Amino acid sequence: MPDRSLDWFRQAERDLEHSRESSVNKKHEWACFAAQQAAEKAMRALHLSLGQEAWGHMVSKLMQELPDSILLPGELLDKARILDNYYIPARYPNGHPEGSPFEFFGQKQSEEAIAYASEIIEFAGNEMARQKGSS
Repeated sequence: MPDRSLDWFRQAERDLEHSRESSVNKKHEWACFAAQQAAEKAMRALHLSLGQEAWGHMVSKLMQELPDSILLPGELLDKARILDNYYIPARYPNGHPEGSPFEFFGQKQSEEAIAYASEIIEFAGNEMARQKGSS
């Protein structure tokens, strides 16, 4: 099976770009969701670069399933958990008791989501480079 990790990683970077554009355009619910997707794809890329398959959409779970040889920096897992909360409620009206998703997300959430996804992408990229350098 060919190594598609770089394809996943490049799409993660593009999703992060989409997140930033959505935030600028005050589409904060989409900025949060795109940031979650960027982090998820970066983690998937890292798993693939290690020759592992990755299933599911929870960024925190994908992180926890990394080999023990990969040390997660500081609060990165907690940041992933925050991003996980944007997977469904940012898109679906039934993610909240009432109202549409756009009513529940603002600039603070999208800025935080973008910052956290950026850190996760940087972490994944650094680990992928480290793995490549050691092989």
